[in-house]
Amino acid sequence: MTETLKPGATIGILGGGQLGRMLSVAASRLGYRCHIFEPGPAPAADVAHRLTTAPYEDEAALRDFAASVDVVTYEFENVPAASLDLIESLAPIRPNRRALSVSQDRLDEKDFLTGLGLTTAPYARVDSTEDLTTAMQGKDRAILKTRRFGYDGKGQVRIAADDDLAAAWAQVNAPAVLEGFVEFTAEISVIVARGQDGAVAAYDPGLNVHREGILRTTTVPCGLPARLIPDAVLIASRIVTALDYVGVMGVELFVTPRGLVVNEIAPRVHNSGHWTQAGCAVDQFEQHIRAVAGLPLGDGKRHADVVMENLIGNDIDRLPDLLRQSDTQVHLYGKAEARPGRKMGHVNIIRR
Repeated sequence: MTETLKPGATIGILGGGQLGRMLSVAASRLGYRCHIFEPGPAPAADVAHRLTTAPYEDEAALRDFAASVDVVTYEFENVPAASLDLIESLAPIRPNRRALSVSQDRLDEKDFLTGLGLTTAPYARVDSTEDLTTAMQGKDRAILKTRRFGYDGKGQVRIAADDDLAAAWAQVNAPAVLEGFVEFTAEISVIVARGQDGAVAAYDPGLNVHREGILRTTTVPCGLPARLIPDAVLIASRIVTALDYVGVMGVELFVTPRGLVVNEIAPRVHNSGHWTQAGCAVDQFEQHIRAVAGLPLGDGKRHADVVMENLIGNDIDRLPDLLRQSDTQVHLYGKAEARPGRKMGHVNIIRR
């Protein structure tokens, strides 16, 4: 049953980074208020109605937060299960806990995806040097990843067959998964949304370029053969439907000669979907708010070709030139200090 929030309702957001900031802006356009819960610095607080700064283990703060909102969503998926249990006893959480649980553990995620009949990189559970030695047999290259946490290339070690496996394991030293190396020609991502009524809407796939494990650009249209586009959208739609998902999800896919391989899923608005702010009437942030609030989804139709570029670290020094550049939309995240690898903002450049 669809539960529609009336204007003036409050949406709670776990996590106060740039995604929470842009979700809050989208919510305000639809007449909603946002309450941010964030243990650390919170750029989202600049544009939100209320901020709670407390650890995720602070039960009193969690109770106050949950009691003050009409629904809870998140821009950060690694929230402790006990915290979610407490919140869920007081307010609905969308997307649901199953989606969060699956995405929090890379092994569970791979098991879920292959259980749907989707193709992923070959993978194996690794809990020791001995497991790693066994899993590496027959592989020239692979990537060892922590099962939990890790983003923008963190918590990962690339391994070749002749590497010191004990040293590789020592770098991770936590429950992990070994992924066989996938020979791919491109990486794309699909931003897909599912409403409370089961309706699904997907945006055009974007072509992603990474450097040092961090997304640098997403280009739409992706320039791949037209036959791959419906395949990518169908994969993303199958995933959100199987999870009974409500909200926006990012689905990353490798393009290979044998077809599409699912790399990973993110149960939230996604960096590679920022282009929708300049390319679509309803961007990914409004789409997510619509879904969790029980409103009809936008259709996700693209009206412009866009290149999204992340501003990383000292890229922010280019701001004066970017502001003078035509057909360029600038989004800054309100972070005071530029550090290597830190996302300070992004630009959407419209291609005509």
